[in-house]
Amino acid sequence: MTEPNPTPPQHSPVIAFIGGGNMARSLIGGLLARGTPAISIRAADPNTDSRAALAADFGIHVEADNTLAADGAAIWLLAVKPQVMATVCASLRDLAQAQRPTIVSIAAGITSAQIDAWLGGGQAIVRCMPNTPALLGAGATGVCANARVGETTKAQVMVLMAAVGISVEIADETLMDAVTAVSGSGPAYVFLLAEAWQAAAQAQGLPAETARALVNQTLLGAARMLSETDEAASTLRRRVTSPGGTTHAAIAQLQGDGFAALIERAIDAATRRGAELAASAPV
Repeated sequence: MTEPNPTPPQHSPVIAFIGGGNMARSLIGGLLARGTPAISIRAADPNTDSRAALAADFGIHVEADNTLAADGAAIWLLAVKPQVMATVCASLRDLAQAQRPTIVSIAAGITSAQIDAWLGGGQAIVRCMPNTPALLGAGATGVCANARVGETTKAQVMVLMAAVGISVEIADETLMDAVTAVSGSGPAYVFLLAEAWQAAAQAQGLPAETARALVNQTLLGAARMLSETDEAASTLRRRVTSPGGTTHAAIAQLQGDGFAALIERAIDAATRRGAELAASAPV
């Protein structure tokens, strides 16, 4: 679209989404549901169908050109894949130097320092790591701001990311690889558990659909107990584990097979991979 960018109400900063994929769509939908006016949201995406869907579904201003969407916006949310981040930032470098917006990145493994360098330096950058349950409004996002981001702006970004779940401030950016490993990649661990659990249920003779229903609802119920009570996971586990009972037999087997150590090694592997991705990105 080539018409001039509309002007939003003074109290509502303009947010420009660079990239209109699933995570951007979830955030846009969450912001609108929480009362952000559509006139305060813009998006850029190179795909014609994606732009048409964004405009039709959300009533927001869309552009094919990143610079046109970003021009004049207070917050630029970079929702592009890590491997194209350097190129996208290069296209926005001159505008970033001229306007000094707040830059929000949701790209895994790309540091604030790298984004700052690609944008020419001196930028206020907030690095965020959401996860896929954000698509259902149940996400968990780690938020880490660099020293150029003021407290008011940081609070705005925390609210932005909380539109699709919870947002947690991370003071030390070196911990963001761990956040990626724990919550960013975390849903896949649960899905893998569900796969194995359902297969084990079928091995005991349960029909596939019965196994799936029982496992999925048990995961949902356990997750709600974890999030809706003040009890520690260890306390809830002990409450279900009667000495000498069926749960005790299962837990003893898992612990004997090194379950906790396996999880620790998996998180460590994901954390190290995040650091490797940052190190392999273009300078």
